[in-house]
Amino acid sequence: MKDELLFCPLGGAGEIGANMNLYAYGKPGEHKWIMVDIGVTFADDSLPGIDLIYPDPGFIVEKKEDLLGIVITHAHEDHIGAISHLWPKLKCKIYATPFTAVLIKEKFKEKHIDINNYLKIVELNGIIELGPFKIEYVAMTHSILEPNGLKIQTPAGVIMHTGDWKIDENPMVGKNIDIKRLQRIGDEGVLAMICDSTNIFSVGRSGSEETVRKSLLKIMGRLKKRIIMTSFASNVARMESIFYCAEKTGRQISLVGRSMHRIFKAARQCGYLKDIIEPIDPREAKNISREKIIYLCTGSQGEPMGAMMRISSYTHPDVFIEKGDAVIFSSKIIPGNEKKLYKLHNQLVKDGIEVISEENEFVHVSGHPNRDEMKDMYNWIKPKCVIPVHGEHRHLMEHINFAKEMQVPYPVLVENGDIVKIFPGKKPEVYDKAPSGRLYLDGSISVDEDSQSIKDRKNLSANGYLEVTILITPKGNIHNSPIASFRGLPIYEKEEFIYGLEDEIEKTTRSFNISNKKQEHNLIDALKIVCRKFTKEKTGKRPFTNINLVRI
Repeated sequence: MKDELLFCPLGGAGEIGANMNLYAYGKPGEHKWIMVDIGVTFADDSLPGIDLIYPDPGFIVEKKEDLLGIVITHAHEDHIGAISHLWPKLKCKIYATPFTAVLIKEKFKEKHIDINNYLKIVELNGIIELGPFKIEYVAMTHSILEPNGLKIQTPAGVIMHTGDWKIDENPMVGKNIDIKRLQRIGDEGVLAMICDSTNIFSVGRSGSEETVRKSLLKIMGRLKKRIIMTSFASNVARMESIFYCAEKTGRQISLVGRSMHRIFKAARQCGYLKDIIEPIDPREAKNISREKIIYLCTGSQGEPMGAMMRISSYTHPDVFIEKGDAVIFSSKIIPGNEKKLYKLHNQLVKDGIEVISEENEFVHVSGHPNRDEMKDMYNWIKPKCVIPVHGEHRHLMEHINFAKEMQVPYPVLVENGDIVKIFPGKKPEVYDKAPSGRLYLDGSISVDEDSQSIKDRKNLSANGYLEVTILITPKGNIHNSPIASFRGLPIYEKEEFIYGLEDEIEKTTRSFNISNKKQEHNLIDALKIVCRKFTKEKTGKRPFTNINLVRI
């Protein structure tokens, strides 16, 4: 039996977010595994009460004895967000560069887990050896500090895992993309490249952080009023640009929102953001005249608990906004967030506040590569096989077409759970399927996609709730009237509804022998059906119904 080299995405293939990739090497049945990234995605309004979604790691949990480690490319939530939730099931070593490691430690601290013995800090451009895998961290540029591609060397050949990247020749903070190293890796020969697909539909180049800085300086220079700026907290280069513009325009700067402070602190701890003005506390900022202050806030996507939303609804304790002020959204409108963001923009405009966003000014560049940058990467790496990840199905399909245009011999289209045999064989191909799926964080508990708690909540949110309590005497008669209560039903004639419901309940109960305890379950089922039917006739809703039989 020959040794095999396998790749299997459990998350991030067919979706943007929730990245989790597995690599395996060895004889069938004796594979050694590594995991690259362990991220989350965020729930929308269709899942009431759910905030975080992450890949189901069940497939690799079964093989955890052979899992050599989790290798993290960078610190965005869609690459590290699930780590403290899922690591207890895996209990293996974690490898990350210094800035990413600081943020990972924070996540475990919140869960009261001491991760120090398992978290291994890798120097920038460092190399780690895990069994048959020799992994080299390669400096990339992206919209966060310390993004890395991974050169994964195995006895079968080299895999280039790009992680999230772009080509920014002047990223302002952190290292430049290591083009020379990427070219050398390509010259040495690459079996397969696993590559970011986010901006595959965007022509040209994504642009540099330096040009955003110049544009922001121009915009802030003409504004003679209070400025409230919001951007992705994780984008430290943007944060530094805003500090720089504040200083150049003679303004003080104040950070607002937990993750803004967290990222600022982590960046400082790792030796970044050294030559900037000191931010001031939002409580002190109240005393500074409005043309001399800029607030940098969380909530650029209209998140309900983000600082920006609280400021715009006048519920923030420290930051006040008034007519004539300006709000700058220095971020992309992420697909799916348009509705809540436009609602926020409309509210601000209605209140006489100037709104500046990517729609009317140049205030943001993407952290992912456009097509011309992709061409460069393909020309440097010259892979025999390309496996697109980090995209929805339409992105992945377009990336396959692009790989064909770039004359890559073996582009392979995958979705979550596909197991690709990269070596041996005439060509890399999907040859098996691993169980895959999603877990939802429901409160502090991980639940499956078809969990009863979620079904019940969806039902409650759509149909309301009805509860009926019936008291039964020792002789098996109903004592007094049934007690009914309801929530979320469009009922205005409350007494009339309850009288009608009582009649239906009594009619049904009379047809059962209540003194026979074995009949109880049948009676409860019959009453549920009757109550829901009656409510449907009166309101058009079939409520989530609960029947209590109480013997007195």
